[in-house]
Amino acid sequence: MASTSEAATISANEPVAAAAATVPPAWKRWSILALLAIGALIAFVDRTSISSALATPSFKAHFHLSNLDRGWINSAFFWSYAALQIPMGWVVDRYGVKRAYTICFVLWCAASALTGLATTLMALIVMRLIVGAAEAVVVPASYRWIRNNFHEGESGTAVGLYMLGNKFGPAIGAPVAAWLIVAQDWRAMFVITGAVGLVWLLPWLFMVKNDLPQKSEMVAVRAKASAVPIKNILASPLVWGTLVVNFCYNYFTFYCMTWMPAYLVEHRGLSLAKMGLYSFFSFAGIAIVALVAGWAADRLIARGGDAVVVRKSFVVAGFLVASTVILGAKTNDTATALFWNVFSLSGLGLATANNLALCRLTLIPKPAVGVVTGIQQVAVSLAGMVAPILSGWLLDVSGGYTAPMYVIFAFLLLGALTTLFVLRREWAPKVPEGVEI
Repeated sequence: MASTSEAATISANEPVAAAAATVPPAWKRWSILALLAIGALIAFVDRTSISSALATPSFKAHFHLSNLDRGWINSAFFWSYAALQIPMGWVVDRYGVKRAYTICFVLWCAASALTGLATTLMALIVMRLIVGAAEAVVVPASYRWIRNNFHEGESGTAVGLYMLGNKFGPAIGAPVAAWLIVAQDWRAMFVITGAVGLVWLLPWLFMVKNDLPQKSEMVAVRAKASAVPIKNILASPLVWGTLVVNFCYNYFTFYCMTWMPAYLVEHRGLSLAKMGLYSFFSFAGIAIVALVAGWAADRLIARGGDAVVVRKSFVVAGFLVASTVILGAKTNDTATALFWNVFSLSGLGLATANNLALCRLTLIPKPAVGVVTGIQQVAVSLAGMVAPILSGWLLDVSGGYTAPMYVIFAFLLLGALTTLFVLRREWAPKVPEGVEI
């Protein structure tokens, strides 16, 4: 019987499709992965478009919003998003990816479009809660599909390509939302961005095979999905370490998604159009660096490098480069501040794909990927809840954006230290003896 870490490594190097299906040919695997990346892009556009609205005077006046109110609205999405992460991971582990993703995709696009019809603050928050609940499927389903169809030597590149959608979503979402608000108004912006995304369903329904297990296969699929007991997952120091790392990483990114538009407009004096442009540069930078860093790590691993050591090195480097955000906060020169704003978030891309490959694929036994990803997404969601509210409160009590950025700096250093000392392969969730993974 192989050890837990050996078994996890063996399973990571043997792509297996869910529900006894064969792995698609290479061209189709990469095409579906690109489709998943586009789905994530649409999710992030619908998730972050409200940040541009919150920087718009007419929107703030319509709902009579204070800084703290804006923080709560940005945070509302993540309450339902967090609550459904683990259930969504459980669902895709047992019932496949396609059907759950399809249902949830339609629901969040509809709720995003209906946000433009909201007339009260309560209606606005309800729509955000629905979007959050439906988008909870995106990450567990995507990583379940990647884990089933790509081996370790491809996973960094695969995750890097997938993360293009995650990062280009806010990169495109901010300028597109800003342009639509200027050209039309905030109501039209929500209706258009929500409705247009539905076009994605056509290739998804035709290209992706239905992976809902047959009745005759259901017992075996459920047994395999339960091969790593939840108590083993929760007893793993590595899993708890990944929660800290994912919180620290996402605290910075969610600050940028929720408060960067207001920071650039209110503190640095940019127009709404220029704000969208600089937001694009920042998130495009992290997307491109993430893809290149994931590919570079894959090449090093293919040449004999230890997967854990290689990916950890990239993650630590990403956190350290991102910590230069504090230099932008401490300067009075707008051009210098904008440089560090773009440089720090782009630098975090060194960590992006490699952190996700490490925490959700390399170190996690295959049967537990959906559930562990769901648990990790709770930490991601917690960052999404805390970052906008804490930043809004600090903005109120300190009167400026420097204090929120000092908090970001502290979390980035914590993320680097946790990656270095806690993400150890011997602390991965234990697979019971006799379990075939």
